Amino acid sequence: MDINTKKIKKNAYRVTKVRGKTALRIRVPGGHLEVKYFDIIKEIAEKYGDGSVHITIRQGFEVPGIDFDKIPEINRMIAPILQGLELDYGVSIGDIEGGYPAAGTRNVSACIGNKVCPFANYNTTDLAIKIEKAIFPNDRHVKIACTGCPNDCIKAHMQDFGIIGQVEPIYDASRCVGCEACVKNCKKRVTGALRMENYKVKRDEDRCIGCGECILKCPTGAWSRNPEKFYRMVIMGRTGKKNPRLAQTFLEWVDEETIIQVIVNTYAFIEDYIDKEAPLGKEHVGYIVDRAGYHIFKAYAFKGVKLGPKAKVANYIDFGGYTYERNIHFDRCNE
Repeated sequence: MDINTKKIKKNAYRVTKVRGKTALRIRVPGGHLEVKYFDIIKEIAEKYGDGSVHITIRQGFEVPGIDFDKIPEINRMIAPILQGLELDYGVSIGDIEGGYPAAGTRNVSACIGNKVCPFANYNTTDLAIKIEKAIFPNDRHVKIACTGCPNDCIKAHMQDFGIIGQVEPIYDASRCVGCEACVKNCKKRVTGALRMENYKVKRDEDRCIGCGECILKCPTGAWSRNPEKFYRMVIMGRTGKKNPRLAQTFLEWVDEETIIQVIVNTYAFIEDYIDKEAPLGKEHVGYIVDRAGYHIFKAYAFKGVKLGPKAKVANYIDFGGYTYERNIHFDRCNE
């Protein structure tokens, strides 16, 4: 049978190495899924696939071993998943029984967040869903991850956009007994932003990354959380064959609205500066920033954005990374 591979991929099916077989990819925004949807995934895998399911690195599901001619039938089966994980969140999808309308922007992943983890500074799934609503469906290749604190369990530093939760610690000197629990922990485990001065704790705002561990360590409640939510955004991390690198800090101490708007604005930047001859119309946004320039990207990113009084923006980013010039970095064993 003739297969329109471009249409198949846009419909969130993969072209596999097995002739005549495809794999269905299911999005799980924020990595949180009600167990009732497992029954649908299980039925598809057993009835149409090879009986197995792959959990992707982006917290989605991939069901391999599906015949191409079964795609319309499977799309009707996953309609309840699209209803619950997309439409109910406010995502715009025209034909709910036609399957996914796009597969370019990858599933927005998230760590478990403050629903479970004591270190997390925000509800990562909630933010991931808000981002999903703002950006999906979209054909452009963008990877986004939300992590609750600088421990970065979701590996936000390997994404195009990584959103890291921050908390501003508020210090009540009258409750401090000078035990130094927070100071010792910050020096050993974090950035050394705390020090003792005249038997009280001083915080270096430039060194503080907003992890909130001082709040957790204090036995007397001298540290508390500012109820206002803050985030750090790291950008343009990537793996791959060409110049892999960790993401670098772009914004600090910004609010949720800023995070979402910057991501949305980036899609306009991609449309204007993407390589029009890129294979399959796909180019990682980090390569586009490298080519167009950080200053151009920043101008697009801040359109319509009003930064708060505490916000910090990187004036310049040296992304670095490494290339595969193996003769430079290695000695030949036979020489």
